[in-house]
Amino acid sequence: MDEHLGYHEYERSDNPDYRNGKKTKKIRGNFGETEIKVPQDRDGSFEPKVVKKRQKDISGIEQKIISLYAKGMTTRQISETIEYIYGFEVSDGMVSNITDRLLPQIEDWQKRPLDAVYPIVFIDAVHFSVRDNGQIRKLAAYVILAVSLTGHKEVLSIHIGENESAKYWLGVMNELKIVA
Repeated sequence: MDEHLGYHEYERSDNPDYRNGKKTKKIRGNFGETEIKVPQDRDGSFEPKVVKKRQKDISGIEQKIISLYAKGMTTRQISETIEYIYGFEVSDGMVSNITDRLLPQIEDWQKRPLDAVYPIVFIDAVHFSVRDNGQIRKLAAYVILAVSLTGHKEVLSIHIGENESAKYWLGVMNELKIVA
């Protein structure tokens, strides 16, 4: 809206067109419906960039939100990033609603049956820092990747733990053995 009108909110201007509040709009995507607030101008010439006038489907934005979430961004960071890049305000709640709809799929993936035999198995950990209650802690993401008898790569498991040790890996492998 700032670009369209040529001045920032709360600035004085000689432009005869000015902000005229926001209206709510229901949009739908891959994960259901949600409401957004779209800014309006007095003469109705403002054309939103991300969700166009009369556009109701935003499947592309949801995929971008999910991609950012998968890369480890928090809901607040995702909201700020979408607003910074697209000028489109996405609330933390909307981001949470979109990402929470993935939980059943994640649970199904975790409970899926595994093959009895994998000829090749790779196990490794990726270490990263996370902020927890204002302090930085080191965590490890334990990843088990396998090649099936048909030659396809498959992620068998991903676990988050404090540190990498033989005892921890033994527990992870025993858990996989029970699942298979």
